[in-house]
Amino acid sequence: MAYNNNPVHAYKEARVRTASQGRIIVMLYDEAIRQIDAASTALEAQTRQLDVVHNAIVKAQDVVTELMASLDFEKGGEISANLFRLYLFFREQLMDANVKKDPAPMVAVRELLAELRDAWEQIAATSSVTSEYRGINING
Repeated sequence: MAYNNNPVHAYKEARVRTASQGRIIVMLYDEAIRQIDAASTALEAQTRQLDVVHNAIVKAQDVVTELMASLDFEKGGEISANLFRLYLFFREQLMDANVKKDPAPMVAVRELLAELRDAWEQIAATSSVTSEYRGINING
């Protein structure tokens, strides 16, 4: 890990390192929502900052990809499979929004992300195990 003098970065890194798995998922949802909001704001601006729109949507897609990668199909079964399909839908909608510079798909994805985020917030509230105390699966 590189030495960093930025206290904000250090705080954020410590927050992630000590967060429970559920809390990390909530943070990912928060970031995806934040990026969609940034894209929507830039798209609605009089200057239509298309580079900002593009970059924010790509970041939101990256977060959704991370959510997809975090799915455990063995433990999650049908729920994981359903979430995977939903995340694929999110990525397709965000890609469509980016190509067409259309806010409608972003609005739909944001609403669904917010609902999922709230559900994960409730799950995270019931789990108090932090990441530093969790075991790591080394079986691959």
